Amino acid sequence: MSTIPPPRPAVGLLPVQQLTRLEDGERLHSLLWRAGDGWRMVSSAVLGGGIGERSWVLNAQVFHGYRRTDPHRHLAELAREAGAYGPGVGLMTAADVRAYGHACDGGVEAVATVGLGVRGWAAAPEGTVLEVAPGTINVVVALPVALTDAALVNAVATATEAKVQALLDAGFDCSGTPTDAVCIAARAPGPNAEVLPFAGPRSLWGGRVARAVHQAVRTAAGA
Repeated sequence: MSTIPPPRPAVGLLPVQQLTRLEDGERLHSLLWRAGDGWRMVSSAVLGGGIGERSWVLNAQVFHGYRRTDPHRHLAELAREAGAYGPGVGLMTAADVRAYGHACDGGVEAVATVGLGVRGWAAAPEGTVLEVAPGTINVVVALPVALTDAALVNAVATATEAKVQALLDAGFDCSGTPTDAVCIAARAPGPNAEVLPFAGPRSLWGGRVARAVHQAVRTAAGA
């Protein structure tokens, strides 16, 4: 992988590095956040999912019609090639990640990549068949505070609600895509540090998560 210039300044909690690679003759791109130590993350990702300490997040573009059955291994290989070691989170999408959205609200930052080629409603009838096209929304959020496990899960729900609101506000008749993924990163608690028990949309930090995700998704969706 080699680095290409980012389209906008990367500052604050969630600076992402843009990477490019050649794979099967196709030029593909990735976003890498080298978070470092001191972070606890919750994610639905195929690599590094669940709750635990993580030090990086990779959002890798793959070619349309991706058929590998070991995406976790593929993502781990891409992370190593980029110089990201230790436990981390790996996300995939067929969307061009260079068109990411980035937003800040009250110290919370969110980065979203949006592909809407395959979109629909979560509660679709059983057996619903969707057209094969690129479509995944990946959302990464960073908070400068510590959260309990329950609050981390609460933040996932808040971010998801904000994503759906952003899609509707942008004029899309859907709740997302079948392969959407999310990663919430909060500071690991230090000695005597406050650990917040709530991250719902009407809590202080949950509201900031919601607004940051809403803006990042709208930006990436081109609205």
